[in-house]
Amino acid sequence: MAIVKNNSEFIFGFEAIMTNVNGDPDQENKPRMDYETMTALVSDARRKRDIRDFLKNKGFSIFVDVLADQKVPMDKMLAAVLKDFLSQPDRVEAIKANHEYLRSNWLVDDKWTDIYEELKKLAKNNKSKEKASVFNNALFTEIIKQQLIDIRLFGSAMAVEGFSKTYTGAVQITWGYSMHPVELVESSSITSIMNDDSSTFGKKYKLYYGHFVHYGTINKYAAQLTGMTDADHEIFCKALVQSMHNNQTDSKQGQTPQYYLEIVYNPEFDGYLGDLRRFITIEDAKDNVRRWSDIKVNFSELDAKIKIMRDKGFVEEVRGWIHPSVDTANMVNFPEYQPLELLTPIL
Repeated sequence: MAIVKNNSEFIFGFEAIMTNVNGDPDQENKPRMDYETMTALVSDARRKRDIRDFLKNKGFSIFVDVLADQKVPMDKMLAAVLKDFLSQPDRVEAIKANHEYLRSNWLVDDKWTDIYEELKKLAKNNKSKEKASVFNNALFTEIIKQQLIDIRLFGSAMAVEGFSKTYTGAVQITWGYSMHPVELVESSSITSIMNDDSSTFGKKYKLYYGHFVHYGTINKYAAQLTGMTDADHEIFCKALVQSMHNNQTDSKQGQTPQYYLEIVYNPEFDGYLGDLRRFITIEDAKDNVRRWSDIKVNFSELDAKIKIMRDKGFVEEVRGWIHPSVDTANMVNFPEYQPLELLTPIL
């Protein structure tokens, strides 16, 4: 499959109605807030966790995950991934066929019962240390390219014995924020919180309404290192939207994806416009925003910036999607785009 060859940048907008978009565990799980501007915040980790969980449910192998519903250290997850991958001869042969260095320097003994421990020992041995470290990192990189879509997309820092390599994710997502001030629901609702051997009580915290936007980039050079493909790119776009539909916990209900817009640059172009949210403004917002119809989202400046980049010959295409439920009358001058269909199932 073709590796991503274009830089691109995107915005992802969604609305949140009577929900807690991203609770802060240090603040009784209240919505994360910038109290100076009264805007609500949502971390990039929240979006990535949703995507990972969704793709796992779709049958994809995920590295930043749990084993048997338990959180485990990275070295144990790595050991499990290596054991599973190398137990399947067709995968091993595919690696050898596609990677000359690994084929010529194959260190894995089929008789080893614990692949990770044996590779770690080789990386400790003074005689084999250098070769083993290079082999280990090359082997895991190839496993990522074949099996682990979350590292191909988001990267990971490997800092365990015998394996030490940082994979910078091709996809980088910023913290999102509400494009207007929000109000928290004043509620004394009580919910039970289950611990390992007991239960306690806490309050439910939600906000009335928020229109949130994330900004992100996709980098072609990082994609070459992790092996992110055009097919991965398509899966990411769909998972970004569909994972929100599938995270229907009590605190997360009421969140709906609204739009996705992506500027895909020509392969020769190495830059970005930068955080596209700078060019989006909220107009005619009511004092107490409670619904989509209480605001207008103006994209006129963003549209103008994209046209400048087009005129300079930097843009290959602009791709986009708007949820069927969105009243586009509240979106002013949304840029022209090639339509994507992000609700079709990931197969």
